[in-house]
Amino acid sequence: MRSSFPYLIVVTGLLTALATMSVCAQEPIAPIEPPAEIHMAKSALGKMLYFDPRLSKSGYLSCNSCHNLAMGGTDNLTTSIGHGWQQGPINSPTVLNSSLNLAQFWDGRAADLKEQAGGPIANPKEMASSHALAIDVLKSIPDYVTQFRLTFGDATINIDRVTDAIAEFEKTLVTPGSRFDQWLLGDADALTDNELAGYQLFKLSGCVACHNGAAVGGNTYQKMGLVAPYQTDNPSTGRFAVTGKDADRFMFKVPTLRNVELTYPYFHDGAAKTLSDAVDTMGKIQLGKAFSEPGNEQIVAFLKTLTGVLPEVTLPQLPPSAADTPQPQPFE
Repeated sequence: MRSSFPYLIVVTGLLTALATMSVCAQEPIAPIEPPAEIHMAKSALGKMLYFDPRLSKSGYLSCNSCHNLAMGGTDNLTTSIGHGWQQGPINSPTVLNSSLNLAQFWDGRAADLKEQAGGPIANPKEMASSHALAIDVLKSIPDYVTQFRLTFGDATINIDRVTDAIAEFEKTLVTPGSRFDQWLLGDADALTDNELAGYQLFKLSGCVACHNGAAVGGNTYQKMGLVAPYQTDNPSTGRFAVTGKDADRFMFKVPTLRNVELTYPYFHDGAAKTLSDAVDTMGKIQLGKAFSEPGNEQIVAFLKTLTGVLPEVTLPQLPPSAADTPQPQPFE
């Protein structure tokens, strides 16, 4: 008589998979998936460019200066520091999982990562270079010329290829494997009772109306101060600056809550210094709700379960400048 044991294993596995799919389908948050279809040579070049401060006028600032991969993809400052120690106009959003956003920047003015990557290079309050100067720098460095030829098939270096490569690297910066994702995928012991209570309160209070999907945000624009006005000295008007429509005044891209315990301070103006402060403010101005201290603590406990496995990024060895490489101007 043939054993039915292998068939029991298959059936049990299928039932487990179906149960997991059912849990995920019923929740407003989806697990993060590892990056797919990455052009490895382009990503490797993009990593070099991401860390290279020579794309800035000063030769000191790089993409990683404001989106530090050792600090949750941010700089943990209220607003970033730009060329000549200028104060930036807005809080630096995390680059982690940014490929999941519907658009880039708080006001969504860049449609994708490629468009976003070109902005800071030429922004006088950020890296303060120009696209033309940045390209001249790269063209003067023989090893970069070789890398562009190997990656793109010829030695042409232009801003389109630079931003394409940086964007390809940024697509790799996803953080799957959080304890919350483990719970979504069927591990009932991944969360504590307190964390689960926080998630239930997060859902029942209406937070998931904006913070949903794989990124737990990043997929809509919402008004900051929906129920009560948000008091801030920050002059940013959100989407209004892009569209000119009065209805878009103070409409901002909803930030991702993935790895949120690492990406303080919070909001576009960086005014909320702790997660507890952020939860309290959001409850009042977005939901018209004053969370109790225990309720606040439970939501914060849940939010910390959204910290995923951070990508292991080794610092690239950057190629040396040549004799004719334009010199940095850090004090101009």
